[in-house]
Amino acid sequence: MPEPGRAVLPEQPASLSGPELHRLDAYWRAANYLTVGQIYLLDNPLLHRPLTPADIKPRLLGHWGTGPGLNLLYAHLNRAIIRRDLSMIFVTGPGHGGPAIVANTWLEGTYSQCYPDVGRDATGMARLFRQFSFPGGIPSHVAAEVPGSIHEGGELGYSLMHAYGAAFDDPELVVACVIGDGEAETGPLAGSWLSNVFLNPARDGAVLPILHLNGYKIANPTVLDRIPREDLLAMLHGFGYQPYVVDAGAGQDSHRVHQELAAALDRALDEIATIQRQARTTGQPVRRPRWPMLVLRTPKGWTGPQQVGGHQVEGTFHAHQVPLAGVRDDPDHLAVLERWLRGYRPEELFDADGVPVAVVTESCPSGAHRMSANPVANGGLLLRELDLPDFREYAVPVPEPGATVAGATGVLGGWVRDVIAANPDRFRLFAPDEVASNRLDAAFEVTDRRFLGAIEPGDDHLSPDGRVLEVLSEHLCQGWLEGYLLTGRHGLFTSYEAFIHIVDSMVNQHAKWLKVSREIAWRRPIASLNYLLSSHVWQQDHNGFSHQDPGFIDHVMNKKAQVVRVYLPPDANTLLVTMDHCLRSRQYVNVVVAGKHPAPCWLSMDDAVRHCRHGLDVWAWAGTAGAAEPDVVLACAGDVPTLETLAAADLLRQHLPWLKVRVVNVVDLMRLQPETMHPHGLSDEVFDRVFTRDKPVIFAYHGYPWLIHRLTYRRTNHQNLHVRGYQEEGTTTTPFDMLMLNDLDRFHLVLDVIDRVPGLADRATELRRLMVEARRECRDHTRRYGEDAPRVTEWRWMGTRPG
Repeated sequence: MPEPGRAVLPEQPASLSGPELHRLDAYWRAANYLTVGQIYLLDNPLLHRPLTPADIKPRLLGHWGTGPGLNLLYAHLNRAIIRRDLSMIFVTGPGHGGPAIVANTWLEGTYSQCYPDVGRDATGMARLFRQFSFPGGIPSHVAAEVPGSIHEGGELGYSLMHAYGAAFDDPELVVACVIGDGEAETGPLAGSWLSNVFLNPARDGAVLPILHLNGYKIANPTVLDRIPREDLLAMLHGFGYQPYVVDAGAGQDSHRVHQELAAALDRALDEIATIQRQARTTGQPVRRPRWPMLVLRTPKGWTGPQQVGGHQVEGTFHAHQVPLAGVRDDPDHLAVLERWLRGYRPEELFDADGVPVAVVTESCPSGAHRMSANPVANGGLLLRELDLPDFREYAVPVPEPGATVAGATGVLGGWVRDVIAANPDRFRLFAPDEVASNRLDAAFEVTDRRFLGAIEPGDDHLSPDGRVLEVLSEHLCQGWLEGYLLTGRHGLFTSYEAFIHIVDSMVNQHAKWLKVSREIAWRRPIASLNYLLSSHVWQQDHNGFSHQDPGFIDHVMNKKAQVVRVYLPPDANTLLVTMDHCLRSRQYVNVVVAGKHPAPCWLSMDDAVRHCRHGLDVWAWAGTAGAAEPDVVLACAGDVPTLETLAAADLLRQHLPWLKVRVVNVVDLMRLQPETMHPHGLSDEVFDRVFTRDKPVIFAYHGYPWLIHRLTYRRTNHQNLHVRGYQEEGTTTTPFDMLMLNDLDRFHLVLDVIDRVPGLADRATELRRLMVEARRECRDHTRRYGEDAPRVTEWRWMGTRPG
């Protein structure tokens, strides 16, 4: 094994025959030609006549610089697929490599199969060129519209984690992942190198990372290109890889590069096959291998214009986007563009009708072996239903509301355990070191945490075969899960509520992917991205202000209504019903927030099923209005707000028994919206029937209060809606003191009722005094004894279910 820091070159002699070299080079030239054409040409795709300004797009958008390297790799990977009969997909890390990947999918014929109006001929080529970065066309990056893609190229830093997520539990798959050297500067990508600690060669596929060094970002050199080579290789070696370097530096003969890249790729794939064969046949314990990877150095904008206007372009940041920006207005630029395009000798690559000739198409695999047609990259084609145990069998007995106490996520843990056991090849649990903390540790009764690093005596449930993936990186958990879902599997991501914000931009991109893919006929629905957020804002009294933030809900609610769902189950049984629904759903981002600490259970399983089916409902047993019009509505969403609302209702029942109170619980937050704005929304008629048209509504909400106002601002009675929630007040204190800091406690809810029911303030002066005094006594108790007062901790619901 070479020493860390030493450059490793592929062994010679080169592995390409003359005809292979000819085919590879022709394919590469064709892909480069199509890449340039997409950026520049509006018409005249085959240059049957000299270019004119009218042939050029009015707005030149796109990124050329990374394209030639991507095309080179795609060509060589196709050769390997044919030679080795591989199942392979291509993950494109360089953000705006879109025109290159689209070019390859068109050459392979997949693009025209997905989009018949973009045929593999001159007419189709013209449409291919026109649509790129054009109004009504396709994006400049690799997106859901591109066949074979699972990775949204508009986001940097996540390609390698998506690749590993795709490889889990697919032992026949090889994921070629190109990592741009700009992308490699991001924190998430830096953490992604350690994904190999979680890849089991006996049970999983393989990931072939390819670090593409072309030296520049938009305007600056890239870090990994400018550090000493020995430092770069030592870094990669330290992450557990064996890097093979192919250097196509300035002045390198392209034929020589083809030979070296083919030899390096062959060696890497041979080593992957050896690693997997040894892990799968020897019967020895599986250990973390040293996986091969490639480091490919090419000039930025290779094969493009060397100089423009006296400035060096190829090999500099000037090649990053559009090397020739003034083609429509500058005859010299137009002439350079024409020479550039003709330099690929398109007449040798396409016939008179624009159809790729045999020397090009012979480099393409056929059928599902094409990376752009591999069903793995259209995961809905492979998706199998989960074998889900009946959640009713895990129900907490609730003979009367509040009579039973249970931790909701702990109850759910038993069900998740059995989901894992019943689906050993298509379901995984992901967490940033928080499975046990969030009380899902029953999973370890049937599986371990996946880990291929050194395992020491005393380690807790670590093994190479574990179904739980825990790593202290929300980015990696999210990226692995996305890759797993997009390739046809199912999963659940559990995290502390406050820190799920780390993946805000990632859920943005996934939600956009789901939105767009819904509109693409050939994309098949995939399993939903499911979040279980626990250790939430009202249970972080011991960790303090830094751990108190319910704002992920607000972030998700900004996404398209067809894609996002938010659920706030109030107890263990409703959580079971909710998670069963989420794991059965498709094409959504489901956010479920539930507590882990022991808490009262309010609904029997039958009632929980009905309640979750309705999404929100009147809890007649909790109020005093009966069928009559109420004087006030107490609404709640979230487990702790539900507890406080019921405690407030109990106080009102005791002190103001004549006051007609209605209690409404909301489990599906989207029900608050009008039906015109969300598929789960309520009609105005039903909403008014539940919340009244003119009575005060005191709404105790889990998160930031203004979200409830945003969801209901069009409702008839919005002016009477008063929301209590998190007010960005927090510290290390007791749970009830946290509620008082944010005016969400039961006593303050009663004060809100007194202040907002017309005429009640004059009739309830004594109750007001009692509530103010109760708050003061509870505060004093926490300061004296360091725990909440017994009147809070020992409170139990004493009402009974009517009828």
